[in-house]
Amino acid sequence: MSGFRLHRRLLLTAGSGAFGITVLNTLTGCSETEKPGTGTPATGAGPSAGASTGASAGPGVDWHRVDLDFVAVYLLVRNGEVAVVDTGTAGSAAAVEAGLKAAGLGWGSVKHVILTHQHEDHAGGLAEIVPQISATLYAGTDDVAAIDAAGKQIQGVKDGDDVFGLQMIGTPGHTLGHVSIFEPATGVLVAGDALRNQNVLEGSAPLYTADATQAAASVKKLAGLDVRTILPGHGRPITSGAREALQKLAATLP
Repeated sequence: MSGFRLHRRLLLTAGSGAFGITVLNTLTGCSETEKPGTGTPATGAGPSAGASTGASAGPGVDWHRVDLDFVAVYLLVRNGEVAVVDTGTAGSAAAVEAGLKAAGLGWGSVKHVILTHQHEDHAGGLAEIVPQISATLYAGTDDVAAIDAAGKQIQGVKDGDDVFGLQMIGTPGHTLGHVSIFEPATGVLVAGDALRNQNVLEGSAPLYTADATQAAASVKKLAGLDVRTILPGHGRPITSGAREALQKLAATLP
């Protein structure tokens, strides 16, 4: 994506409750779902569109969403340890740090960084974050070479791998190495760009999709999981009726 702008907005929502709004300088970009001429992301009424929080029970992870206007970073927390899923665009480190602090955590709690894919709006903030943390970096094997990790090694992951008790789901199509992150115990799915929920639940945006056939197959694959919460890279989380919405989408695909 291109046409990046500077905005002053950070909205943090969390599985254990909302933390409100912190004003920060963050970089955002123009996506195909941005309202023409306004610079304001479209927010439509997709499944459970009003739901922006959700909680995991028992030993599962709690999730926190750092909203960078048109893309989101997710913080998955278990026993004070954090897996950061995606890093936003370059310049997003301050927003991620604020999200950690709002959750009562800091950079020292981050032990894992998982990138769903190589695109700049999801991996562009990694080089700035790497010096702040002592963590293992992960991305889909076929996307690793395209990601700037500031000289730090990224560990390639594939379908079925386990990271921090989270299952890596190979969901190629948006990019060839795209992965989604699923916790079977709670049904939490961090979908990256395999799914989006800006107006209604949809699959990978065609304009940014490397292989449409694989992208459709990946949606069908996700629909076979016991998904109870969908955390998309773009658009609002779905915390009610997630599996039904996903299966309905999959049924429309060739």
